[in-house]
Amino acid sequence: MRFTTTTKQLSDILVNMNRVINTKNCLPILADVVFNVKGDTLLLVASDGEITLNTAITLTDCEGEGKFAINGKDIMEAVKNLPDNPLTFSTEDNKDTIVKIDYFSGLFTLPIDNAEEFPTMPVLTEGDTKVFTISEGLLQENIARTVFATADEELRPVMNGIYFDLTTEHLAVVASDGHTLVRNKILSIMAEDEQHIGGFILPKKPANILKNILRKTGDNTAAITFDGRQARIATENFTMQCRLIEGRYPNYNSVIPQNNPNIVMVDRTSLVNALKRVTPFSNDSSHLVRIHVEQGKLTLSTEDYDFSKKASEHMTCDYNGTPMSIGMKGPKTIEILGNMSAQEIEMQLADPSRAALIMPAEQPTDMEVLMLQMPMLLND
Repeated sequence: MRFTTTTKQLSDILVNMNRVINTKNCLPILADVVFNVKGDTLLLVASDGEITLNTAITLTDCEGEGKFAINGKDIMEAVKNLPDNPLTFSTEDNKDTIVKIDYFSGLFTLPIDNAEEFPTMPVLTEGDTKVFTISEGLLQENIARTVFATADEELRPVMNGIYFDLTTEHLAVVASDGHTLVRNKILSIMAEDEQHIGGFILPKKPANILKNILRKTGDNTAAITFDGRQARIATENFTMQCRLIEGRYPNYNSVIPQNNPNIVMVDRTSLVNALKRVTPFSNDSSHLVRIHVEQGKLTLSTEDYDFSKKASEHMTCDYNGTPMSIGMKGPKTIEILGNMSAQEIEMQLADPSRAALIMPAEQPTDMEVLMLQMPMLLND
């Protein structure tokens, strides 16, 4: 068997394949990437036992069919520094234990494993699946905006992923660690009727992989099929199937305050930069930042009593409510604001003990973006 592809095309795919592969595997074959030649197409597969990523390359030249497995790290290291030129793989027969790889000025060989030992993907439960489509860019954007708020808890594993909640009104993409909550409503995607509603919790690892490999622009769509245990995300360029986090996600709507009457309008970039300047002067264990608002003015202040450090900074804002102060964890507020793109943001406050709502002053088209941050106790 012999086939030819280009170095850049293969290298880009191998980077994504190695995002799936674990450094330590229960099965040695899971350290490999499977190369499967069918006709003029090269199918590549990588898995860690719970996530499986498939993609295909159209070959420029091919003789024979067959499949083999190569260590993912070895083949990526071998090709990543080569210039973009044709790369030819060849084996003597399907029982060969090495593959020869020729390029414009050299040759190297790698050991190969029996691809038949590679585990196959579980089949989604027929009759119990739900399906919806979403543009790649929109899916990437929503995963990127929520994944930072997922938790790392052993006792409540359902909090360790992103919850996709498909209703007859919208698709909600939600993440929370108990102190921060992100809820994105996509109003253009909804279930056809009550029979098609459903939800699933996408673990953090496949979410981060998708964040990196989904196209941010263009008209490409992703078809998402899920049952109670598995989800499959199929695009023009790849198919990923992964095991879901099982369990019931908490009622996220119940923790969102419905009446925060004190509304602050402020420039997002100015607030982020000010927070970055004052947060280093906060206590290293709490990172407490005091946010004080009064008519037309917002003041940030921090203090570390142990090392006699303090900082304060003020800026203009649009606020006509009752003067009040609220304590926030500085790095987390920076992270929340950094995952928004709006020029101006709206902060809805009630009192120093209730959660603050942060959202764009102008919502994106067909979306409702809301982020929640629990306050910290102020010692006045």
